[in-house]
Amino acid sequence: MSNLTNKRIVLGVCGSIAAYKSADLVRRLKEMGAEVRVVMTQSAGEFITALTLQTLSHNPVHQYLLDCDSESNMSHIELARWADIVLIAPCSANFMSKLAQGMADDLLSTVCLATRAPIVYVPAMNNVMWENKATRENVITLQKRGFVRFGPASGDQACGETGLGRMLEPVQISNQLIELFQPGLLQDKNIMITAGPTQEDIDPVRFISNRSSGKMGFAIAQAAREAGANVTLVCGPVKLTTPQGVNRLDVRTADEMKSVVMENINTTDIFISAAAVADYRPETVATKKIKKAASKLDLKLIRNPDILSLVTNEPVPPFTVGFAAETDNVRENALAKLNSKSLDMIAANEVGKEQGGFDSNENALSIYWQNGEQQLPMANKNTIARQLMTIITEKFREKSSANNALI
Repeated sequence: MSNLTNKRIVLGVCGSIAAYKSADLVRRLKEMGAEVRVVMTQSAGEFITALTLQTLSHNPVHQYLLDCDSESNMSHIELARWADIVLIAPCSANFMSKLAQGMADDLLSTVCLATRAPIVYVPAMNNVMWENKATRENVITLQKRGFVRFGPASGDQACGETGLGRMLEPVQISNQLIELFQPGLLQDKNIMITAGPTQEDIDPVRFISNRSSGKMGFAIAQAAREAGANVTLVCGPVKLTTPQGVNRLDVRTADEMKSVVMENINTTDIFISAAAVADYRPETVATKKIKKAASKLDLKLIRNPDILSLVTNEPVPPFTVGFAAETDNVRENALAKLNSKSLDMIAANEVGKEQGGFDSNENALSIYWQNGEQQLPMANKNTIARQLMTIITEKFREKSSANNALI
Protein backbone atom coordinates (compact mmCIF):
# COMPACT_ATOMS: atom_id res chain seq x y z
CA MET A 1 0.00 0.00 0.00
CA SER A 2 1.09 3.62 -0.47
CA ASN A 3 2.88 4.71 2.67
CA LEU A 4 0.80 7.81 3.29
CA THR A 5 -2.57 6.54 2.06
CA ASN A 6 -5.48 8.50 3.56
CA LYS A 7 -3.20 10.55 5.84
CA ARG A 8 -4.51 14.09 6.39
CA ILE A 9 -1.63 16.54 6.21
CA VAL A 10 -1.90 20.26 6.83
CA LEU A 11 1.16 21.73 5.11
CA GLY A 12 2.24 25.09 6.47
CA VAL A 13 4.39 27.20 4.15
CA CYS A 14 6.35 30.12 5.60
CA GLY A 15 8.21 33.00 3.96
CA SER A 16 11.49 31.56 2.70
CA ILE A 17 13.24 31.13 -0.61
CA ALA A 18 12.89 27.40 0.10
CA ALA A 19 9.13 27.76 -0.41
CA TYR A 20 9.66 26.71 -4.02
CA LYS A 21 10.37 23.21 -2.68
CA SER A 22 6.88 23.09 -1.17
CA ALA A 23 5.38 22.58 -4.62
CA ASP A 24 7.41 19.41 -5.15
CA LEU A 25 6.63 18.33 -1.56
CA VAL A 26 2.88 18.62 -2.15
CA ARG A 27 3.21 16.60 -5.35
CA ARG A 28 5.15 13.83 -3.58
CA LEU A 29 2.73 13.66 -0.64
CA LYS A 30 -0.21 13.37 -3.02
CA GLU A 31 1.53 10.63 -5.02
CA MET A 32 2.00 8.68 -1.79
CA GLY A 33 -1.74 8.79 -1.10
CA ALA A 34 -1.99 11.68 1.37
CA GLU A 35 -4.67 14.36 1.34
CA VAL A 36 -3.00 17.76 1.62
CA ARG A 37 -4.40 21.13 2.66
CA VAL A 38 -2.00 24.06 2.44
CA VAL A 39 -1.86 27.01 4.83
CA MET A 40 0.38 29.90 3.71
CA THR A 41 1.69 32.76 5.78
CA GLN A 42 1.45 36.24 4.28
CA SER A 43 5.17 36.34 3.54
CA ALA A 44 5.07 32.93 1.84
CA GLY A 45 3.00 34.54 -0.90
CA GLU A 46 6.04 36.62 -1.85
CA PHE A 47 7.91 33.46 -2.85
CA ILE A 48 5.25 31.10 -4.28
CA THR A 49 1.66 31.58 -5.41
CA ALA A 50 -1.40 30.08 -3.78
CA LEU A 51 -2.60 29.04 -7.25
CA THR A 52 0.43 26.76 -7.69
CA LEU A 53 -0.16 24.97 -4.39
CA GLN A 54 -3.91 24.81 -4.94
CA THR A 55 -3.41 23.19 -8.35
CA LEU A 56 -1.03 20.58 -6.94
CA SER A 57 -2.98 19.81 -3.76
CA HIS A 58 -6.45 19.82 -5.43
CA ASN A 59 -7.70 21.77 -2.40
CA PRO A 60 -8.22 25.49 -1.73
CA VAL A 61 -5.21 27.17 -0.13
CA HIS A 62 -5.85 28.91 3.20
CA GLN A 63 -4.07 32.20 3.84
CA TYR A 64 -5.99 34.54 6.12
CA LEU A 65 -7.12 34.23 9.72
CA LEU A 66 -9.68 37.00 9.47
CA ASP A 67 -11.47 35.81 6.36
CA CYS A 68 -15.24 36.31 6.73
CA ASP A 69 -16.13 33.49 4.34
CA SER A 70 -13.75 31.01 5.94
CA GLU A 71 -14.25 32.05 9.53
CA SER A 72 -18.01 31.61 9.29
CA ASN A 73 -17.07 27.93 9.47
CA MET A 74 -14.22 28.50 11.98
CA SER A 75 -11.67 27.32 9.42
CA HIS A 76 -8.71 27.40 11.82
CA ILE A 77 -10.51 25.01 14.16
CA GLU A 78 -11.72 22.81 11.31
CA LEU A 79 -8.19 22.51 9.90
CA ALA A 80 -6.73 21.85 13.35
CA ARG A 81 -9.14 18.98 13.98
CA TRP A 82 -8.98 17.61 10.44
CA ALA A 83 -5.21 17.09 10.49
CA ASP A 84 -3.48 13.81 11.26
CA ILE A 85 -0.28 15.84 11.26
CA VAL A 86 0.73 19.47 10.76
CA LEU A 87 3.89 19.75 8.65
CA ILE A 88 5.54 23.18 8.40
CA ALA A 89 7.96 23.23 5.46
CA PRO A 90 9.72 25.56 5.12
CA CYS A 91 9.65 26.83 8.70
CA SER A 92 11.36 30.20 9.04
CA ALA A 93 13.26 31.44 12.10
CA ASN A 94 10.42 33.89 12.70
CA PHE A 95 7.78 31.16 12.71
CA MET A 96 9.88 28.96 15.00
CA SER A 97 9.87 31.88 17.43
CA LYS A 98 6.07 32.14 17.15
CA LEU A 99 5.70 28.44 17.90
CA ALA A 100 7.99 28.68 20.93
CA GLN A 101 6.03 31.64 22.31
CA GLY A 102 2.62 30.09 21.61
CA MET A 103 1.53 33.01 19.44
CA ALA A 104 -1.65 32.95 17.35
CA ASP A 105 -1.52 36.09 15.22
CA ASP A 106 -2.05 34.50 11.81
CA LEU A 107 -3.86 31.45 10.45
CA LEU A 108 -0.94 29.00 10.54
CA SER A 109 0.13 29.81 14.10
CA THR A 110 -3.50 29.62 15.22
CA VAL A 111 -3.93 26.19 13.63
CA CYS A 112 -0.79 25.01 15.41
CA LEU A 113 -2.06 26.27 18.75
CA ALA A 114 -5.52 24.72 18.23
CA THR A 115 -4.50 21.26 17.01
CA ARG A 116 -3.89 18.08 18.99
CA ALA A 117 -2.18 16.45 16.02
CA PRO A 118 1.62 16.06 15.99
CA ILE A 119 3.47 19.09 14.62
CA VAL A 120 6.57 18.65 12.47
CA TYR A 121 8.68 21.64 11.47
CA VAL A 122 11.39 21.74 8.80
CA PRO A 123 13.72 24.72 9.39
CA ALA A 124 14.96 26.83 6.50
CA MET A 125 17.19 29.86 7.17
CA ASN A 126 20.66 31.37 6.89
CA ASN A 127 23.31 29.42 8.81
CA VAL A 128 24.05 32.34 11.15
CA MET A 129 20.34 32.64 11.99
CA TRP A 130 20.25 28.90 12.71
CA GLU A 131 23.25 29.20 15.07
CA ASN A 132 21.85 32.27 16.86
CA LYS A 133 21.34 31.72 20.59
CA ALA A 134 17.68 32.71 20.37
CA THR A 135 17.05 30.13 17.66
CA ARG A 136 18.89 27.43 19.62
CA GLU A 137 16.76 28.17 22.69
CA ASN A 138 13.60 27.97 20.57
CA VAL A 139 14.68 24.53 19.31
CA ILE A 140 15.08 23.32 22.90
CA THR A 141 11.68 24.75 23.87
CA LEU A 142 9.93 23.09 20.95
CA GLN A 143 11.62 19.77 21.66
CA LYS A 144 10.40 19.87 25.27
CA ARG A 145 6.85 20.49 24.03
CA GLY A 146 6.87 17.46 21.74
CA PHE A 147 7.40 19.18 18.37
CA VAL A 148 9.24 17.02 15.82
CA ARG A 149 12.06 18.57 13.78
CA PHE A 150 13.29 17.38 10.39
CA GLY A 151 16.69 18.87 9.53
CA PRO A 152 18.07 21.30 8.68
CA ALA A 153 20.66 20.16 6.14
CA SER A 154 24.07 21.64 5.46
CA GLY A 155 25.16 23.04 2.12
CA ASP A 156 25.11 26.06 -0.18
CA GLN A 157 22.51 28.67 0.71
CA ALA A 158 20.68 31.28 -1.35
CA CYS A 159 22.65 34.05 0.39
CA GLY A 160 25.88 32.60 -1.00
CA GLU A 161 27.09 31.20 2.30
CA THR A 162 27.54 27.56 3.27
CA GLY A 163 26.45 25.81 6.45
CA LEU A 164 23.51 24.39 8.41
CA GLY A 165 20.11 25.88 7.65
CA ARG A 166 19.07 24.45 4.29
CA MET A 167 15.58 22.96 4.14
CA LEU A 168 15.65 19.21 3.57
CA GLU A 169 14.75 18.04 0.10
CA PRO A 170 11.10 16.92 -0.43
CA VAL A 171 12.12 13.28 -0.86
CA GLN A 172 13.91 13.36 2.52
CA ILE A 173 10.91 14.98 4.21
CA SER A 174 8.54 12.40 2.69
CA ASN A 175 10.71 9.49 3.84
CA GLN A 176 10.99 10.81 7.39
CA LEU A 177 7.23 11.39 7.47
CA ILE A 178 6.67 7.75 6.51
CA GLU A 179 8.88 6.63 9.40
CA LEU A 180 6.85 8.83 11.74
CA PHE A 181 3.58 7.26 10.59
CA GLN A 182 4.90 3.69 10.35
CA PRO A 183 6.88 2.67 13.41
CA GLY A 184 6.35 -1.01 12.55
CA LEU A 185 6.25 -2.02 16.22
CA LEU A 186 3.55 -4.62 15.51
CA GLN A 187 5.22 -6.17 12.48
CA ASP A 188 3.87 -9.70 11.84
CA LYS A 189 1.48 -9.55 14.82
CA ASN A 190 -2.13 -10.65 14.17
CA ILE A 191 -4.75 -8.18 15.31
CA MET A 192 -8.50 -8.78 15.11
CA ILE A 193 -10.84 -5.81 15.45
CA THR A 194 -14.64 -5.77 15.59
CA ALA A 195 -16.48 -2.68 14.40
CA GLY A 196 -19.95 -1.28 13.72
CA PRO A 197 -23.38 -2.40 14.96
CA THR A 198 -25.16 -5.72 14.75
CA GLN A 199 -28.71 -6.20 13.47
CA GLU A 200 -31.04 -8.58 15.31
CA ASP A 201 -34.10 -9.57 13.25
CA ILE A 202 -37.68 -9.10 14.47
CA ASP A 203 -39.31 -10.14 11.21
CA PRO A 204 -38.24 -10.12 7.53
CA VAL A 205 -38.31 -6.28 7.37
CA ARG A 206 -37.50 -5.09 10.90
CA PHE A 207 -34.55 -5.47 13.21
CA ILE A 208 -33.04 -4.13 16.44
CA SER A 209 -29.79 -2.20 16.05
CA ASN A 210 -27.92 0.85 17.36
CA ARG A 211 -26.27 4.07 16.16
CA SER A 212 -22.73 2.77 15.78
CA SER A 213 -21.16 3.98 12.52
CA GLY A 214 -18.08 1.75 12.67
CA LYS A 215 -15.80 4.77 12.08
CA MET A 216 -13.75 4.26 15.23
CA GLY A 217 -13.16 0.58 14.55
CA PHE A 218 -12.14 1.27 10.95
CA ALA A 219 -9.73 4.01 12.10
CA ILE A 220 -8.18 1.56 14.58
CA ALA A 221 -7.82 -1.03 11.81
CA GLN A 222 -5.97 1.50 9.68
CA ALA A 223 -3.72 2.51 12.60
CA ALA A 224 -2.93 -1.14 13.35
CA ARG A 225 -2.05 -1.74 9.70
CA GLU A 226 0.21 1.30 9.73
CA ALA A 227 2.02 -0.22 12.73
CA GLY A 228 2.85 -3.27 10.61
CA ALA A 229 0.25 -5.73 11.92
CA ASN A 230 -1.77 -8.28 9.97
CA VAL A 231 -5.29 -6.95 10.54
CA THR A 232 -8.62 -8.76 10.38
CA LEU A 233 -11.65 -6.47 10.63
CA VAL A 234 -14.93 -8.16 11.58
CA CYS A 235 -17.67 -5.62 10.98
CA GLY A 236 -21.41 -5.35 11.16
CA PRO A 237 -23.49 -3.54 8.51
CA VAL A 238 -21.65 -0.29 7.69
CA LYS A 239 -20.98 1.73 4.55
CA LEU A 240 -17.29 2.45 4.99
CA THR A 241 -14.28 1.88 2.77
CA THR A 242 -12.00 -0.90 3.97
CA PRO A 243 -8.49 0.38 4.83
CA GLN A 244 -5.88 -0.88 2.39
CA GLY A 245 -4.22 -4.11 3.41
CA VAL A 246 -6.94 -5.04 5.91
CA ASN A 247 -8.81 -8.35 5.70
CA ARG A 248 -12.52 -7.52 6.10
CA LEU A 249 -15.13 -10.08 7.19
CA ASP A 250 -18.76 -8.88 7.11
CA VAL A 251 -21.44 -10.11 9.52
CA ARG A 252 -24.96 -9.00 10.53
CA THR A 253 -25.89 -10.49 13.86
CA ALA A 254 -24.14 -10.92 17.20
CA ASP A 255 -24.21 -14.70 16.68
CA GLU A 256 -22.48 -14.35 13.31
CA MET A 257 -19.87 -12.02 14.82
CA LYS A 258 -19.24 -14.48 17.64
CA SER A 259 -18.73 -17.35 15.19
CA VAL A 260 -16.25 -15.43 13.02
CA VAL A 261 -14.32 -14.13 16.04
CA MET A 262 -14.00 -17.52 17.70
CA GLU A 263 -12.98 -19.20 14.44
CA ASN A 264 -9.98 -16.85 14.23
CA ILE A 265 -9.14 -16.22 17.88
CA ASN A 266 -6.46 -18.92 18.24
CA THR A 267 -4.17 -17.11 15.79
CA THR A 268 -4.84 -13.64 17.25
CA ASP A 269 -2.23 -11.76 19.27
CA ILE A 270 -4.39 -8.70 20.04
CA PHE A 271 -8.19 -8.57 20.05
CA ILE A 272 -9.90 -5.14 20.03
CA SER A 273 -13.66 -5.18 20.52
CA ALA A 274 -14.78 -1.81 19.14
CA ALA A 275 -18.13 -3.10 17.81
CA ALA A 276 -21.42 -2.10 19.44
CA VAL A 277 -22.78 -5.63 19.73
CA ALA A 278 -26.47 -5.87 20.64
CA ASP A 279 -26.85 -7.22 24.16
CA TYR A 280 -30.25 -8.77 23.37
CA ARG A 281 -32.14 -10.27 20.43
CA PRO A 282 -35.77 -11.34 19.94
CA GLU A 283 -36.38 -14.85 21.24
CA THR A 284 -38.37 -15.71 18.11
CA VAL A 285 -38.20 -14.17 14.64
CA ALA A 286 -41.47 -13.89 12.73
CA THR A 287 -41.36 -15.55 9.31
CA LYS A 288 -43.73 -12.93 7.86
CA LYS A 289 -43.99 -9.19 8.36
CA ILE A 290 -45.79 -8.38 11.61
CA LYS A 291 -48.90 -6.36 10.76
CA LYS A 292 -49.88 -3.21 12.61
CA ALA A 293 -53.04 -4.63 14.15
CA ALA A 294 -52.80 -4.39 17.94
CA SER A 295 -52.31 -1.15 19.90
CA LYS A 296 -49.01 -2.48 21.27
CA LEU A 297 -46.48 -5.15 20.44
CA ASP A 298 -44.61 -7.14 23.07
CA LEU A 299 -41.19 -8.53 22.20
CA LYS A 300 -39.46 -11.08 24.39
CA LEU A 301 -35.71 -10.57 24.26
CA ILE A 302 -32.95 -12.98 25.21
CA ARG A 303 -29.26 -12.37 25.86
CA ASN A 304 -26.80 -12.46 23.01
CA PRO A 305 -23.47 -14.24 23.48
CA ASP A 306 -20.85 -12.18 25.36
CA ILE A 307 -18.03 -12.21 22.81
CA LEU A 308 -15.53 -10.46 25.08
CA SER A 309 -16.03 -12.99 27.88
CA LEU A 310 -15.70 -15.88 25.45
CA VAL A 311 -12.38 -14.47 24.25
CA THR A 312 -10.92 -13.84 27.71
CA ASN A 313 -12.01 -17.32 28.85
CA GLU A 314 -9.90 -18.98 26.16
CA PRO A 315 -7.10 -21.20 27.58
CA VAL A 316 -4.52 -18.74 26.22
CA PRO A 317 -6.41 -15.49 25.52
CA PRO A 318 -4.95 -12.76 23.34
CA PHE A 319 -4.21 -9.29 24.67
CA THR A 320 -7.82 -8.10 24.85
CA VAL A 321 -9.11 -4.52 24.61
CA GLY A 322 -12.77 -3.72 25.23
CA PHE A 323 -14.79 -0.59 24.53
CA ALA A 324 -17.39 1.02 26.77
CA ALA A 325 -19.84 3.56 25.35
CA GLU A 326 -21.43 5.20 28.38
CA THR A 327 -23.90 8.03 29.00
CA ASP A 328 -22.93 8.52 32.66
CA ASN A 329 -20.46 7.32 35.32
CA VAL A 330 -17.95 6.62 32.56
CA ARG A 331 -14.97 5.81 34.76
CA GLU A 332 -16.86 3.61 37.22
CA ASN A 333 -18.65 1.63 34.51
CA ALA A 334 -15.49 1.19 32.45
CA LEU A 335 -13.46 -0.09 35.42
CA ALA A 336 -16.27 -2.48 36.36
CA LYS A 337 -16.24 -3.92 32.82
CA LEU A 338 -12.43 -4.10 32.81
CA ASN A 339 -12.46 -6.27 35.93
CA SER A 340 -15.60 -8.35 35.36
CA LYS A 341 -14.49 -9.43 31.89
CA SER A 342 -10.79 -9.85 32.77
CA LEU A 343 -9.70 -7.39 30.08
CA ASP A 344 -6.16 -6.13 29.59
CA MET A 345 -7.43 -2.67 28.68
CA ILE A 346 -10.66 -0.78 28.08
CA ALA A 347 -11.35 2.38 26.06
CA ALA A 348 -14.34 4.34 27.29
CA ASN A 349 -16.17 7.29 25.80
CA GLU A 350 -19.23 9.29 26.71
CA VAL A 351 -21.95 9.11 24.07
CA GLY A 352 -25.13 11.11 23.67
CA LYS A 353 -23.28 14.43 23.51
CA GLU A 354 -23.22 16.88 20.60
CA GLN A 355 -19.52 16.32 19.98
CA GLY A 356 -17.86 12.94 19.52
CA GLY A 357 -19.48 9.53 19.70
CA PHE A 358 -21.13 7.29 17.13
CA ASP A 359 -21.78 9.38 14.02
CA SER A 360 -19.08 11.99 14.56
CA ASN A 361 -15.68 12.08 12.86
CA GLU A 362 -14.21 13.03 16.23
CA ASN A 363 -13.90 11.24 19.51
CA ALA A 364 -12.33 11.41 22.95
CA LEU A 365 -11.35 8.32 24.94
CA SER A 366 -10.48 7.45 28.50
CA ILE A 367 -8.12 4.45 28.53
CA TYR A 368 -7.92 2.20 31.60
CA TRP A 369 -5.77 -0.80 32.51
CA GLN A 370 -4.83 -2.34 35.83
CA ASN A 371 -3.26 0.42 37.96
CA GLY A 372 -3.15 2.91 35.12
CA GLU A 373 -5.14 5.24 32.91
CA GLN A 374 -4.69 7.87 30.21
CA GLN A 375 -6.97 10.48 28.66
CA LEU A 376 -7.09 11.07 24.90
CA PRO A 377 -8.71 14.50 24.37
CA MET A 378 -11.15 15.23 21.55
CA ALA A 379 -9.57 14.85 18.10
CA ASN A 380 -10.45 13.28 14.77
CA LYS A 381 -10.88 9.51 14.99
CA ASN A 382 -7.80 8.73 12.89
CA THR A 383 -5.63 10.66 15.34
CA ILE A 384 -7.34 9.07 18.34
CA ALA A 385 -6.89 5.61 16.78
CA ARG A 386 -3.15 6.12 16.33
CA GLN A 387 -2.80 7.36 19.90
CA LEU A 388 -4.76 4.36 21.15
CA MET A 389 -2.63 1.93 19.12
CA THR A 390 0.51 3.47 20.64
CA ILE A 391 -0.80 2.71 24.15
CA ILE A 392 -1.98 -0.79 23.17
CA THR A 393 1.42 -1.56 21.62
CA GLU A 394 3.26 -0.42 24.75
CA LYS A 395 1.09 -2.48 27.13
CA PHE A 396 1.09 -5.52 24.82
CA ARG A 397 4.89 -5.50 24.70
CA GLU A 398 5.09 -5.09 28.48
CA LYS A 399 2.80 -8.10 29.00
CA SER A 400 4.67 -10.18 26.45
CA SER A 401 8.00 -9.41 28.12
CA ALA A 402 6.60 -10.31 31.54
CA ASN A 403 5.18 -13.61 30.23
CA ASN A 404 8.48 -14.50 28.55
CA ALA A 405 10.32 -13.83 31.82
CA LEU A 406 8.14 -16.43 33.55
CA ILE A 407 8.88 -19.18 31.04
